[in-house]
Amino acid sequence: MGIVRDMADLLMPRRCLMCGRRLTGQEEYACATCLMHLPLTEYHKQEHSHLEKRFWGLFPVEKAVAMFHHDGEWTRRLIYHIKYWGHPDVATFLARTYAKELMEGSSFFEGIDTLVPLPLHWRRQLSRHYNQSHYIALGIKQATGIPIAKHVVKRVKNNPSQTRKKGLERRENVEGIFRLMHPERIAGKHILLIDDVVTTGATLTSCAQELAKAPDVRISILTLAAAAQTPIPALQNDTPETSVFGVPLME
Repeated sequence: MGIVRDMADLLMPRRCLMCGRRLTGQEEYACATCLMHLPLTEYHKQEHSHLEKRFWGLFPVEKAVAMFHHDGEWTRRLIYHIKYWGHPDVATFLARTYAKELMEGSSFFEGIDTLVPLPLHWRRQLSRHYNQSHYIALGIKQATGIPIAKHVVKRVKNNPSQTRKKGLERRENVEGIFRLMHPERIAGKHILLIDDVVTTGATLTSCAQELAKAPDVRISILTLAAAAQTPIPALQNDTPETSVFGVPLME
């Protein structure tokens, strides 16, 4: 397998998704230097993380973490590869890496019974061909063995993208968009609700409030990125324009 990979790298060199440098045989998707310089949140080292505090008073959140701050060109490249450019396997890789870090440096996963990826509306998933949150959950499952609960909650409204909305607009945009389908599957359990990026937390809150209708359920949050309040490139039908921060569109 190593020989095949070495030959493939010789013919079609793999490049770091963040800086474009050629990857070594042991590197996946991003080079060691870029991964080392990711703006990690280290929320798992805080008794009550800044992300957790965003949800206080909105639903009974147990704990909340994010891998890195989504605040610059490099992190945007990663998210766009995952979300819009057809590389959900990058989400699995990052989530698996993060889950291993959490297992080594904290007790974050203790007591968590099941993983619930934030669902997409079927029209959006059909257009995108995958749900990136499921691939994040898959990476966590690979590292922890915690099962993924499927079809527990459904996205019943194909609401417009949150990307260009702010504050109250975001909250109004996500009202009533989720429906709890199988409360018996999560009753009495501690679930980990998973998404790719959290900005204001409006979508996660809407979903968590619906999940909280199940009896005796406890909810924690994990995302790959926590967005800073920085300008976000305009989107149309979930597709970036010709370039984002100088990064050309990819098929």
